[in-house]
Amino acid sequence: MTNAFWVTGPLEGGIHPATFDHYPPSAEAADDPAVEVQTLYSGISRGTEALVYTNQVPESEFLTMRAPFQEGDFPFPVKYGYANVGRVSSGPDDLLGRTVFCLFPHQTSYRLPASAVVPLPQGLPPGRAVLAANMETAINGLWDAAPRIGDRIAVVGLGVVGLLVAWLASRIPGTRVTALDTNAGRQDVAESLGLAFQTRSGQDDHDLVIHASGHPEGLQTSLQLAGMEGRIVEMSWYGAQTVPVPLGHAFHSRRLTIRSSQVGHLHPSQVPRWTYRDRMSLALELLKDDALDNLITGEGPFEALPEIMASLAGGPRIGPAFPSASETLCHRIVYNHS
Repeated sequence: MTNAFWVTGPLEGGIHPATFDHYPPSAEAADDPAVEVQTLYSGISRGTEALVYTNQVPESEFLTMRAPFQEGDFPFPVKYGYANVGRVSSGPDDLLGRTVFCLFPHQTSYRLPASAVVPLPQGLPPGRAVLAANMETAINGLWDAAPRIGDRIAVVGLGVVGLLVAWLASRIPGTRVTALDTNAGRQDVAESLGLAFQTRSGQDDHDLVIHASGHPEGLQTSLQLAGMEGRIVEMSWYGAQTVPVPLGHAFHSRRLTIRSSQVGHLHPSQVPRWTYRDRMSLALELLKDDALDNLITGEGPFEALPEIMASLAGGPRIGPAFPSASETLCHRIVYNHS
């Protein structure tokens, strides 16, 4: 039997049995052998999973918000998540015993087509690989943003995705990257990645501003930071929340542009040559830098996931063993198969 974390109601969740076999009969005809995976780690994508947990997914997005191997339907009960690292316990010889990443929810074990898992590259620790979905989002955001050599870039909002975006952008020659967050507690982790941290910026000369805070006030800040003909890329997703966008002030006189970025779609210029699997493989390769361990701010056992999720969603902190929302970046879940 396999167990998974289920969202069972608004601000409610629990560990319950789940479907083990996600291998459709049609996969055999496509020469896609089955693999069985025992989960080692999963990661909580705090922003999106908190929206699911607090019942803030709008009905209009019930279909587009489905995770690849989601079980149940919104609003609940639903098995949700997409950062799973496990070991192949049964499958073809080239995958047997290998550690793989899969866009799968928080579940102890599962069976699915081999094409759904991506082997970890040599040199990437399994515990860090839970960041792969976030890195994939960051890659896609920069594809949409199209930063250029020497660009003055501001990244507003330093959750995991914002930090990864800023870190990647800072590696482009000549760029000036400013990482902004109103939470001064983000300074240490930003500086550990070599980033210039600020809680606010008086400069409004940025060529590119990437917003990833998830808060409407962050989008307003982003508009203020953009210089003449500046580009703003909105990576936040607000669920059912209505977001005011101040299009007065200098928006028109500076001829600013805003575009959205969403990881569910490849950038059109990449589509002729890139697949989703290619993008995930790139994300895993880019995670081979030890500094990125600083984005994992805590871990806990699978059995405690209901209490952990409640704490991360802003509920009362039960004790020091459980994370607080303001202090957490990525919280890693550990599975014990002994």
